[in-house]
Parts: sequence; structure tokens; C-alpha cells
Amino acid sequence: MSLSPPIYDSPADRQLADLNALRRSPVRSGVMSPARLKLQLLYEQSFQEPIKKGTLRPADPAAGALEKGKPRLLLMGQRRSGKSSISSVVFHKLAPNETLFLESTARIQKDTMSSFMDFQIWDFPGQIDVYDNPSFDMDAIFGGLGALIWVIDAQDDYLEAVARLNVTILALQRSYPNINIEVFIHKVDGLSDDYKLDIQRDITIRIQDELSDHGFENAPVTFHLTSIYNHSIFEAFSKVIQKLIPRLGTLESMLTNLCRTCRFEKAYLFDVLSKIYIATDSATADMASYEICSDYIDVIIDITEIYGTWQRSDDGRKRLEGEPWNAKLEDQVGCSTAESCLVLHDSHKPIMLREVDRYLALVAIMTDDSYDRMPLVNMNVEAVVEGLTEFFDITKPKINVAG
Repeated sequence: MSLSPPIYDSPADRQLADLNALRRSPVRSGVMSPARLKLQLLYEQSFQEPIKKGTLRPADPAAGALEKGKPRLLLMGQRRSGKSSISSVVFHKLAPNETLFLESTARIQKDTMSSFMDFQIWDFPGQIDVYDNPSFDMDAIFGGLGALIWVIDAQDDYLEAVARLNVTILALQRSYPNINIEVFIHKVDGLSDDYKLDIQRDITIRIQDELSDHGFENAPVTFHLTSIYNHSIFEAFSKVIQKLIPRLGTLESMLTNLCRTCRFEKAYLFDVLSKIYIATDSATADMASYEICSDYIDVIIDITEIYGTWQRSDDGRKRLEGEPWNAKLEDQVGCSTAESCLVLHDSHKPIMLREVDRYLALVAIMTDDSYDRMPLVNMNVEAVVEGLTEFFDITKPKINVAG
């Protein structure tokens, strides 16, 4: 047996060797679970899929940038359209009413978010047009981009913003056609429902007509109605992030099977830090259920900040570890991860929260008779949490290159 580490010609050879070793290695139970076997097969197939001719051009550094760095979300739009307010509310927990005191962005603001999927948010000044300034490196801005989020102020004259967006989309389609373009029609909280839909329809038609005239009918452009004063901005960001997650259908299938087995009304997999949900079951999503689950996460976080960081004294610890337990506190904990449950008095529907890891939490709305089946519910939830953990363990190398 040699103690020298194996030498690989490339990272691809290293990953293939790791996969082969994983297949040959014994499993504790003696048999690899069907779920883990399926996830491993999906990952291996996606890894070994040959690159089609023309998909990666020598002048396009997108693949290399994504492998080296993190997925990037670029916020662009006119001045005072609300870009900095969106970033501050979603990723920095700033209260919406405090965004009135934010100064206008004068230079590119770069934030790195440590989450289940590490990514960057670039807030681009609205007064700068990258295509009018030859000093900008387009590859450095758009090369490793996961999604371009263009913010339009719905309460202002948006014709100039739409014109600039059309120029940007046409330029991206020629050089970086795989970038997802998300249009946030923002500040719609003070508008009537009919007026909001009219504005969305008008903006959509103007952009689609321009793209059709230039032969880009199938450009990846999506439109969202957003406001920082309700949960619509979190809903929109959830849709954006979900497009960057590989094998999203596997996560949705897990949650759908959990809801069907346990008779849950709705289940979400939340990123706790931002309250963005990265997956949900196949049932029709409604804003009310998302708001309830999102607010519940806020309650849990607030309680954790109050009670979760205190230290026990040495005397108190000895007293708890003595008679009649005679065991360390770590061994007395039945579940090392956070879990909780409460009942809504108005609808008599329990809400359950189960921690997946330090970044993710599974939140589900149960039915009023769920307490009759709590042992079965707990067993199924535990199985799904284990499946989610295995999913991210297997797909982690590909999450940062999903764009």
C-alpha cells in the first residue's frame, strides 16, 4: 500500500475517482438507500454529459468564472428605482420604512451572502450605462452572472427604463444568451390590482415586441410585481434563486411526497437568513401560507437570539449532569436540531418547523387532525430531512455552476 496521494490530471478525473470510490465503498446498513442511489446517479449523469458543440465559446469565460467564484445576482435599473432598498430589506434585514433614509448608490456595491448556496449581489448605480462606457469589462460584469435583475419603478415614467432594458437584453442575447433576466416591476404596493396588471401587460408587450423584431422571441425574460412593504419581493427572489439550483425537481418531489404522506397543506424549504424559499411542494402556492411560514421563522429567530446564546455556570452544569441523570448535557438532548410547532387559533392548523442545517429549515402547514398522527409525521419529516441533507451533500459541487 502506498502512502502517496493519487495524482490526477484534472479536477474531472478527481471527481470521477471519488464517485467510483463511493460506489465501491460499503454502506453502514449494508445496502445503499434507493434515494441516495438515485441522487448519485442523477449527479453522475449530469457530470458526465458531453458538452455540446458551441455551448462554450473560447471568448466566453462564463464557465470558468462560475467554477472559480460564486453565482452573481446583478441589480440594475434607473436611479431611485429601489435597487438598494430591495437588497437592504431582503439580505440585510432592514425595516422597509427605514429605506427612506438610504442614499443613492454612487458605485457598485458588492455583497457576499453565506447561505446554503454562497452567492454575490452586485448593486449597480442607475446613472451609469455600462454600454456607453468603454472602460467597463463586460466579461467581468456578465461573465459569471447567474441572473440579471432589472428594477423598474411602476410609479414613475418607465419608458426610458424599458428602452434601456431592451438595449441590455439585446446585447446579452448576442454575447451571454443563457443569463436569466428577471424584471421586477417595483413599488406596486400603492396601486390598484387592475392598474398593476395594466402596467405589467404594457411593459411585457413593449419588451417582447422589441425582442421579436430582432429575432429573440425565446429570450429568458420573466416579470414580477414586487414591493418591499409586503412579501412579494421575497416571493420574487425565491423564483430567481430556484432557477440557480440544479435538480430542483428532486427537492419538489420530496416535499410533495411528504405533503401527500402526512396530509400537509403546504411545505416550504426556507433559507433562514433571507426567508427565501428554495423549494415547495407541487400544490398551488398562495401568498397567505408563505407569509405565515415566513413570519413564523422570524418568531423562532427572535426567540433564539434571546435564549439560544446564554452560557450555563459551572455549578449549574454540574447540577444538571448529576443525579438523577448522571449524563452530560449533550447526551441528554433528544434532538440536536431545532424543531417547534404551534397551532393557529383562527384556523386550527398547526405549523411545524424542522431545522435541516444551519442555513435551511423545513416549514409545513399541517391539518387540524395532524396531532393524531404525530409519531408518523415525525418519522416522515426525519426521513425527508435526511434526504435533503444527502441531496445537498451530493449536488453541492454543482450548485455554484448551475447558471
